[in-house]
Amino acid sequence: MTGAMDPATLDERLCALERRLAHLEGMLLSMSQLLERSQLSSDAAREGIRSWVTDYVSLRLQALVPETCEHAAEPAAGGGPVLPGTSIRCTDDVLHRLGRIPIPFVRQMVTEKVADTARAEGVALVDVAFFERAATF
Repeated sequence: MTGAMDPATLDERLCALERRLAHLEGMLLSMSQLLERSQLSSDAAREGIRSWVTDYVSLRLQALVPETCEHAAEPAAGGGPVLPGTSIRCTDDVLHRLGRIPIPFVRQMVTEKVADTARAEGVALVDVAFFERAATF
């Protein structure tokens, strides 16, 4: 057997090699794009978690020690609990129901909706019945 290859066989092998290399380059490009996207989404997820924890801790601190919290609500006339971040008085049952809403931004939206409705209707004290009616979107 001689060291020389048939030119047709050599061309076929080179074409097959080029196809495999092109396929490999395509796969590497896809993987690179996937890794870039996953890095962005992990950064977004990390920022989302950080934001959620900040909101959660802020709400819990305000509920525990509202007089020392930076965002504490102004004390309502007559004392008693208030809707978080407002001066609208409410019952303890209403605060308990708000506290059971697990997602901070939803809890805040419900609080704002109830407070806006109470202001519009001139309600001095938000009870459970008013809360259930006003919290409906």
